[in-house]
Amino acid sequence: MSQLFDVAVIGAGPGGYVAAIRCAQLGLNTVCIDEWKNPQGKPSLGGTCLNVGCIPSKALLESSENYERAAHKFSAHGIRIEGLSVDIPVMMSRKDKIVAGFTGGVAMLLKKNKVASMHGHGTLLKSGKDASGNHSLWQIEVKNGDQTEAIEAKHVIIATGSTPRTLPFAPVDNERILDNTGALAMKEAPGRLGVIGGGVIGLEMGSLWRRLGSEVTILEALPGFLMAADEQVAKEARKIFTRESGLVIKTGIKISGIKTGEKSITVEYADAEDIQGISQKLEVDKLIVAVGRVPNTAELGAENIGLKLDKRGYIEVDSNCRTNLPNIYAVGDVVRGPMLAHKASEEGVAVAETIAGQAGHVNLDTVPWVIYTSPEIAWVGKTEQELKAGGVQYKAGQFPFMANGRARALGETGGFVKVLTDANTDRILGIHMIGPYVSEMIAEAVVAMEFAASSEDIARIVHAHPSLSEVLHEAALSVDKRAIHI
Repeated sequence: MSQLFDVAVIGAGPGGYVAAIRCAQLGLNTVCIDEWKNPQGKPSLGGTCLNVGCIPSKALLESSENYERAAHKFSAHGIRIEGLSVDIPVMMSRKDKIVAGFTGGVAMLLKKNKVASMHGHGTLLKSGKDASGNHSLWQIEVKNGDQTEAIEAKHVIIATGSTPRTLPFAPVDNERILDNTGALAMKEAPGRLGVIGGGVIGLEMGSLWRRLGSEVTILEALPGFLMAADEQVAKEARKIFTRESGLVIKTGIKISGIKTGEKSITVEYADAEDIQGISQKLEVDKLIVAVGRVPNTAELGAENIGLKLDKRGYIEVDSNCRTNLPNIYAVGDVVRGPMLAHKASEEGVAVAETIAGQAGHVNLDTVPWVIYTSPEIAWVGKTEQELKAGGVQYKAGQFPFMANGRARALGETGGFVKVLTDANTDRILGIHMIGPYVSEMIAEAVVAMEFAASSEDIARIVHAHPSLSEVLHEAALSVDKRAIHI
């Protein structure tokens, strides 16, 4: 007899393990199935985010930023360091310890909440009826090496995440041509590093290794830089990254071929100015491929049960993450919306509460975006170009970090905050930031938009002085042209 659960969650990333824990909190007998293994071949919960994504990348970014500050910024504070060096293996060891702590922590949380944990690949097989004949039961095969076990569940939450998109002419071996996993595991900074893709991962990895000594060139296929962000923010970011941070960023790139030699990799490409497609060459020691991610649905068993996928491989869901099949839900990177860990987690909570008869909900219009470069970039809501394209009448207010006391004390004065509001109602439509610690500041913007706040609301809230949050305050004041400190 197969084990029977109220809920089976396939995937233990930020969407899956959070969904499983919330289901258990609501009294549902829950199992969480995951196949991820660490480099030692042992089960490692947390998915891409904890193992080779959000957590390890931020650990290394922080280490590289500390090195950058010590090398170039501490002298302005009267702090002089002689014989400064970087030990990348120690840096990697610190990163690995942080990852191990969090992945082990997820295992403890599942155990604490009495969530059964199964290691292996979960495949959906077919549906059936329970003893009363009233409810569909979904059968799932869990395969771990040579061992196979079948379980049944009344409800299924699919949270299998995503995998790096590949390029046919750049096969990843994670030795010389790297994806995010390889980019987070290099033992030394390559002299010349190429990055294909100028999105979040490409920028963060390029910034990380540039600080540690690499000459970094980023090749982006899109005609513009950071086209998902507000145009003004993207323009400011490109200026800072190229002039001050030393990144070489090329947009409108069409790659014609990649040749791997004994000592170097040659990327042949044409840029937007090459009207006749004249090929240029970039020679690098290592190459990171960061051209996006694809939903991990290929070996899920969707065809076995008639689960509907779109042409790109995403699972089709409604606003409540319900699929076309009864009692089967999907969250995170395998469904529509941004591929962000916090979005996946909130969808996991919402689905758990829906299954328990509550009213789970996620507002995709107020999911914050963050890029952990230096300076950081964050935004929520509509960009100015989206408002223009939609014919929306709006007002804009802006304030620079240069005029902020806390930013001056930190020595991080680049960037600004922009507030966009409806021209008639003053309701906030979007808030965009580039500057120090805006990954933390964006939360106030999200709260404001969730509660349908106006710029006047933020303008009349007392913000601590001196603090970086005052830049948001002044930007809100600036919407009505009444900023005080500029």
